Amino acid sequence: MKVTVGVCGGIAAYKAAELVRALQQQALDVHVVMTQAATQFIGPVTFTALTGHKVITTLWDASAPTDAAPTSSIDHIAEAQSTDALVVAPATADTLAKFANGLADDFLSTLYLATPAPVIVAPAMNVNMWEHPATRANLHLLSHRGVRIVAPESGELACGMVGAGRLAEIPKIVDAVLASLHRRHDLAQETIIVTAGGTREAIDPVRFLGNRSSGRMGYALAEAAERRGAKVILISGPSSLQPPARCEVVNVITAAEMRAAVLHRLPEATMVIKSAAVADYRARVVAESKLKRSGPISLELEPTEDILREVSKQRLPGTLVIGFAAETDNAIEHGRSKLERKGVDAIVINDVSRREIGFDSERNAATFLTRQTAIDMPEMTKREMADRILDEAIELRRPRQMMVEFAMPSRKSILIEE
Repeated sequence: MKVTVGVCGGIAAYKAAELVRALQQQALDVHVVMTQAATQFIGPVTFTALTGHKVITTLWDASAPTDAAPTSSIDHIAEAQSTDALVVAPATADTLAKFANGLADDFLSTLYLATPAPVIVAPAMNVNMWEHPATRANLHLLSHRGVRIVAPESGELACGMVGAGRLAEIPKIVDAVLASLHRRHDLAQETIIVTAGGTREAIDPVRFLGNRSSGRMGYALAEAAERRGAKVILISGPSSLQPPARCEVVNVITAAEMRAAVLHRLPEATMVIKSAAVADYRARVVAESKLKRSGPISLELEPTEDILREVSKQRLPGTLVIGFAAETDNAIEHGRSKLERKGVDAIVINDVSRREIGFDSERNAATFLTRQTAIDMPEMTKREMADRILDEAIELRRPRQMMVEFAMPSRKSILIEE
């Protein structure tokens, strides 16, 4: 497997040589990209000797004739697509700001924007720079986007100050890289259906019954699954979010359309993650013309299809089904009831009574509930939550794997969120 190490301009740049050797000891093929500032602290020849590969320091090949085709200007695309992980150590405040704001004025920042591989950053800088609100905001944004951050250590810094800012220990950075590589490939054999967003149930040609779902949790799950190697089919209700580029997208509006789309694609899926907030009721009769304001009106409602229960009943032997429950009170009690009522293997319970998490929020907190355990997932970004949910799904079905492989030629798992 190939890992690209990005080296930025800071006194800790010399430690990147140790990182390269440590990664090579894990049987990884290591390539190095340096910023121009990094070359002031350590020479590219050091990394060339260590890795046996050309070290890239610029978007342009300075040795090429001035009239030559600028082939090296697209090297970042080839490097971005061929690497299995990008680790930046040390990551300076300047580079973090570029990554967070989408700036691409050198090879490393351009590589970051172009790669679909997991990204790990190990910051190192002066304590005041580390604690500055701008740096904290950039780190928060990068974390939300799925970048893994290996926080610096505290101690005496090269500038003479004492505090946080010293590059994390090399084994800690290596562990983060290995963890990201594991996640990168643990879903490589899966075809995953993800449903997201809310549904809309018409009451007349211009009005509908809906809910506050933005689709953020489902889109985060789709991105996380795709990043971990899965083929993802995203079945989405109306949402303003941009889906991950490599996901196949199926757009639906109503609960009936959601049900039809899920059941139609179900035979090809090895996993289904249903994060759509499907409406529980729809109008029994939809008015053919716009309802006029003329005083109180009454709507007769009928229940929509119970997709979670229907999929649970239709699952093949060995299929794993996980549901979601959005609750405002007695969350665990209601979650256990839904676990039994729907016939699923686990329920992820979201407490949506807290305004700072849940619907239309970038953060979430949950409890992963099975018949034997209740695993707390404290408040985190929905992107981080997505990976935690996938981790638990894999762990939940692992004890079954041997039994299922004897029972049927191909094991299928279904993860449902409602």
